[in-house]
Amino acid sequence: MKKPRNIRSPRAFTELLARAQACTVCAANLPHPPRPVILASPTSRLLIVGQAPGRRVHETGIPWNDPSGDLLRQWLGMTREQFYDASHIAIVPTGLCYPGTVKGSDLPPRPECAPLWHPQFLQAMPQIGLTLLIGAYAQAYYLGKRRGRTLADTVQAWRDFGPDYFPLPHPSPRNRLWFTRHPWFGQEVLPALRERVGALLPADDNSGTNSQAY
Repeated sequence: MKKPRNIRSPRAFTELLARAQACTVCAANLPHPPRPVILASPTSRLLIVGQAPGRRVHETGIPWNDPSGDLLRQWLGMTREQFYDASHIAIVPTGLCYPGTVKGSDLPPRPECAPLWHPQFLQAMPQIGLTLLIGAYAQAYYLGKRRGRTLADTVQAWRDFGPDYFPLPHPSPRNRLWFTRHPWFGQEVLPALRERVGALLPADDNSGTNSQAY
């Protein structure tokens, strides 16, 4: 009898990552040739799920390599080196490729992407202890009907999503007004976020600044 394939073996994970990075499923609906942007390892413990790469991320191939990423790292209290350490942190957006823009705003992630790739990566990363759901699209995919009426309702109810998920707003500079209107986010949610992430990762991998920027 043929021995079952170990989907969690290093070789199998490398093959999975290569397939995802070579994906062309949505090519006909993208404004540029596909360039899936993903960072992951079979030993990752924290999973960051955002929306989809923006133009700058598409051009560089580095996830969260923009002002939004700078603010996210401040929220987490991490340096770039810590943030991009795939042995501890996986970054798998809802849509792996840049979807383009309309009237200056990024289009939604392609709907084919998350159902195709997220289940495979979740199965291949058994050590994930916490998933950050950044923005409405990530929350819609993972939380479904458990979401609140608004994004603010969902984020404020972060305790309701147990040890597995932590919902967050998108750290885009365009959302500064949202942060101003919801001061509880900086006062209550960010300290809890840092505590949860700090408890999950080794101390030397989450020893960055404790900045309260938001």
